[in-house]
Amino acid sequence: MTDDASPWLVVGLGNPGGEYAGNRHNVGFMVADLLAERMGARFKAHKSRAQVVEGRVGPPGPLSRRVVVAKPMSFMNLSGGPVTALRDFYKVPVGHVVAVHDELDIDYGALRLKVGGGDNGHNGLKSITKSLGADYCRVRFGIGRPPGRMDVAAFVLKDFSAAERKELDYFVDRAADAVETLIADGLERAQGTYSS
Repeated sequence: MTDDASPWLVVGLGNPGGEYAGNRHNVGFMVADLLAERMGARFKAHKSRAQVVEGRVGPPGPLSRRVVVAKPMSFMNLSGGPVTALRDFYKVPVGHVVAVHDELDIDYGALRLKVGGGDNGHNGLKSITKSLGADYCRVRFGIGRPPGRMDVAAFVLKDFSAAERKELDYFVDRAADAVETLIADGLERAQGTYSS
């Protein structure tokens, strides 16, 4: 998967706008922001309706990989359009597309990495799969289930709780490490190190 010189496209999923910035649903944006910071680059508007940063991941030299980190500026349920436009523009094979997203069925802060599969009711994944097919990589960031009878949509569009925020930076940092390992060393190595 990583012996190919093709670029990688890492898509952090979220909703644009300040009112959504701290939401559980925006954890993909948080990971994308950290990856951009590590590359020492700033997001720029792209004609695909996304903010993008271009850089490299991995050790300096021939083993480093060209990476485009993107935040679609459409709403979550329309992510497929910008992702497909970016994939076409940068000529990224579907196997080199990585979606970073919140996942209800995983405990808070836990990570799972995989290729393909269903969308589990996640509208961002649903939109991407409709545009690209299902064979892209996913870095699933656990946000846990809503308490009691709280509506799922309300839960994902709420900010992380004060207790969750105490560990959020650590978990976002770990998710960014997982993305970099996936790109540099392959899925199996990343799964072995980060899937919990």
